Amino acid sequence: MDGNIFQHYPKNDRSNLIAMLQDIQEVHGYLPEKELRKVADHLGMSLSGVYGVATFYNQFRLTPLGKNIIRVCRGTACHVKNSANILMALENELGICAGQTTRDKLFTLETVACIGACSIAPVININDDYYGRVTVKEIPKILNKYKKQEQAVSAE
Repeated sequence: MDGNIFQHYPKNDRSNLIAMLQDIQEVHGYLPEKELRKVADHLGMSLSGVYGVATFYNQFRLTPLGKNIIRVCRGTACHVKNSANILMALENELGICAGQTTRDKLFTLETVACIGACSIAPVININDDYYGRVTVKEIPKILNKYKKQEQAVSAE
């Protein structure tokens, strides 16, 4: 989808709201307020109506994602193996809560209902990497791997 999403949708046709939001998020990685204002104007809706839909569906993001997405499994097997402590350690180490992104945009922390790797619980996933039988003690080392990668890229 190109940058001029609005030309693909007729004005004042509210049935296109979700499709437009999906297209905008595909382009920007999230839904910037400036774009939501344009959507409201294009569809003849209130800004609060557009926000209502954008916040109702968990597929939409109102803030940009970090470079590294950390997903903490909170499924039954991981819960039993203390994934709550893993989540708390990540929140403390990163200085954010689940659902937030670090100020430097390096990490976004999310919880998921199940990663599907119950045999190695508790599990976290960072981008395409999976870490099983994670302990609180390992969290700083795991995060440092991604911090070092960023430093190496920045130094180039």
